[in-house]
Amino acid sequence: MPAGVSDVLSVLGTSGIVLDSGDLVVTCSTEAVRRGLVRRGELVHPQLLALVREVRRDGHARDDAYDLPLGGTGPATTAVGARAARLGSHHVLLVVDDRSQSRRVDETRRDFLANVSHELKTPVGGIALLAEAVLDARDDPEAVRRFAKQMKKESDRLTRLVQDIVDLSRLQGHDVLGDSARLDLAEVAAIAVDHSRTVADQKNIELVCVAEPGCFALGDRDLLVTAVRNLVGNAIAYSDQDTRIIVRTRRTERDLEVAVTDQGRGIAPEDQDRIFERFYRVDAARSRATGGTGLGLSIVKHICAQHGGTVTVWSRVGRGSTFTLRLPAAPADEVVSVPHGEAGS
Repeated sequence: MPAGVSDVLSVLGTSGIVLDSGDLVVTCSTEAVRRGLVRRGELVHPQLLALVREVRRDGHARDDAYDLPLGGTGPATTAVGARAARLGSHHVLLVVDDRSQSRRVDETRRDFLANVSHELKTPVGGIALLAEAVLDARDDPEAVRRFAKQMKKESDRLTRLVQDIVDLSRLQGHDVLGDSARLDLAEVAAIAVDHSRTVADQKNIELVCVAEPGCFALGDRDLLVTAVRNLVGNAIAYSDQDTRIIVRTRRTERDLEVAVTDQGRGIAPEDQDRIFERFYRVDAARSRATGGTGLGLSIVKHICAQHGGTVTVWSRVGRGSTFTLRLPAAPADEVVSVPHGEAGS
């Protein structure tokens, strides 16, 4: 075997394997062993061994993609890309890359596009049908007003959906650290609540802010306001009339918290793990009635991740829910501030 090959394999971040003319593993990277490709000096997967033998037979380098059983056996598989080439006159080098993450990203993208197409069809189709109804009822002013009002409702829903899709797309490429400023979370919460009061007043829901002083975080003001506003809006949508929603900011030993607590219907345990997925709705019929897009909590999750934080939920059916944003505290020596009066929507 050529000199230095073992040294190269030792620093590879991927799975590298060298086999001799008898298909025995001469040396391999640590990753190849960790991923279960090599056991007791042998290459585990027959597909990879067949690739090596083809290269040894004619000397031509080859590459291919496989779904390999995890651990060599069993129904679960992992996606890999493999490339094999001669190494000297008696050995073959096999390099195997894990492509499972790339495949998951592609599947997520396809699912997202399929969901977007489905969600767009509903308001667009509704507007088209209502437009036909308006034409048919053009001699009935009362019917025209009724259909026009419904068209406005559907167009507003379409606008919110498109805006949420745009916001979610921007978040995936947004560099929060590049735009960060020192922010008072009490002000962020107050701005978000102010933007939600009109909707809350329509249901006679009391919005209460409880702020602990000195809760400063580094981040993008508009994104954090959007995150809190989405949580407050969600709480309003799923709360009954004449109830209360509390928005609380406080400092813990390790980080900062913004918690939104409602007295709504609560969320069943089986739904709590999925509510941050794109387009997932606990109650699809209620979401349509309130104009929800199914993207609000997903946007909150992405904003928190961009700020190095997390969002969690506590809920009991019949008792309400609490959504909590946890964010890192700003360093004490930061001096940049954003006045309350300059905050945007």
